[in-house]
Amino acid sequence: MTQDVKESFGSPGGSLAAKVRTLAPSMTRSMQRVAEAVADDPAGCAALTVTGLAELTGTSEATVVRTARLLGYPGYRDLRLALAGLAAQQQSGRAPAITTDIAVDDPIADVVAKLAYEEQQTLADTAAGLDTVQLDAAVTALTGARRTDVYGIGASGLVAQDLTQKLLRIGLIAHAHSDPHLAVTNAVQLRSGDVAIAITHSGATGDVIEPLRAAFERGATTVAITGRPDSAVTQYADLVLTTSTSRETELRPAAMSSRTSQLLVVDCLFVGVAQRTYETAAPALAASYEALAHRHRSASR
Repeated sequence: MTQDVKESFGSPGGSLAAKVRTLAPSMTRSMQRVAEAVADDPAGCAALTVTGLAELTGTSEATVVRTARLLGYPGYRDLRLALAGLAAQQQSGRAPAITTDIAVDDPIADVVAKLAYEEQQTLADTAAGLDTVQLDAAVTALTGARRTDVYGIGASGLVAQDLTQKLLRIGLIAHAHSDPHLAVTNAVQLRSGDVAIAITHSGATGDVIEPLRAAFERGATTVAITGRPDSAVTQYADLVLTTSTSRETELRPAAMSSRTSQLLVVDCLFVGVAQRTYETAAPALAASYEALAHRHRSASR
């Protein structure tokens, strides 16, 4: 089995099922039928031509090809080969995988090493694919912003909080919004000179897209941090910062593993802003350390 196949189908059926669940909101109903079919019966679908799979799912050949591409393959032939590899893995009787290359009977030392490798690959992939021109423009916008609002739900909401806390520590006005109602009511108050940032791996999270659209329509500079540069959220983004498309499994879905790449982008934004505002950022950061120093001393006693 090739490395690409192993990464996309790390556990027998589990990784593919997780990917289908993640991408389902961005699929048409006919594409969902194709995706569900290959996830439920990889061996059976591997034996079908594109015409056969279209007939089985009551769709068209074009829909089958589009679904294959959305799942990360250049065409149906590549998906079919991956399905055949997955079927062979299922029939081999190997221990089921928890994540890409981790089986349920792996010792904990191997788990640590394999997860560390995956995190390194995620960071490397994100760094390689990050558009530094767009990143520089986002840093410029943040540096001069009157106010910055950041939207994220679930795991992406934690990343949104991380970014706003960093900006607050260097004296900038920033707010993280995980409540969709508050996000929209705040977004409609934004205007030119403000910045709105949406963080969503799938790019299809409605509770994040709605406030970004409101901010976009009111003239704020809008930024999308997403793993899917052609997704719905980018329609309302002046700037798009792309994260790595994470490897998904049953116990480590995209919402968890994508956070690593999102945090890298957040750190790049923060350091870039700190560089531009060093004369004010350094004293502000020192003051925040000083204000909290007594708490750290008390905790260490």
